[in-house]
Amino acid sequence: MSANIYSVNESANIEGGLRERKRAATRAAITAAARSLTAERGLNGYTVEEVCERTGISRRTFFNYFPTKEDAIIGHVDDDFPAAVVSRFIEGGAGSPAGEISPTLLPDLVRLSLDLSEQMNASEAETRQLIAVIQKEPQLMLRFIGASEQREAEFARMLAARENVPPDHPVVRMAVLLLGSIARKTSAAYFSESNTRQYRDMLLENVAAARTLFSQPLDIAPSASTEGPQ
Repeated sequence: MSANIYSVNESANIEGGLRERKRAATRAAITAAARSLTAERGLNGYTVEEVCERTGISRRTFFNYFPTKEDAIIGHVDDDFPAAVVSRFIEGGAGSPAGEISPTLLPDLVRLSLDLSEQMNASEAETRQLIAVIQKEPQLMLRFIGASEQREAEFARMLAARENVPPDHPVVRMAVLLLGSIARKTSAAYFSESNTRQYRDMLLENVAAARTLFSQPLDIAPSASTEGPQ
């Protein structure tokens, strides 16, 4: 009986995984078509129907994935955090006492950034196309900023889940702020026309610089009323 239950559960997990991979592939195809059409004709030079035709989906399917063309161009937050990468990161905090920050959080965060950068490298042409599209259609910048904030919120939830602390925990907030800033600075330099260096080397260099700064002694004590980083 237990063997049958295991087989059913295993089949359900496999089916769920296949379904999510199919959804991710459809999202990626929609985003690729929307970016390509925007690069070719500008944001107002094509319709949702043309995206659907190029992707081989119905209009209804398009709106099941994205509410607008602009959202399709920016892409979906789930595609920035592959399940396998997220699981590996969260498992790194197993065994730490509840409510306490794990001693391997910083190196695991850096490894997570490098794992996510490998995904970026695999789709570098698409990333460069997104940059070009935003430069061509500056009104997309606000949408991009909103999506970045959504990704940071998802990152905070993921980090909090790993550490078993609230998403507004001071260390979680500072990790999101600092690692996000380092990643943005690194990406801007990496995608510049004059760059010839590897993203990995640039990221590790910036992390090392931040560690050097924050390893310096600080003899300024917080006031008694201070409740923590805001």
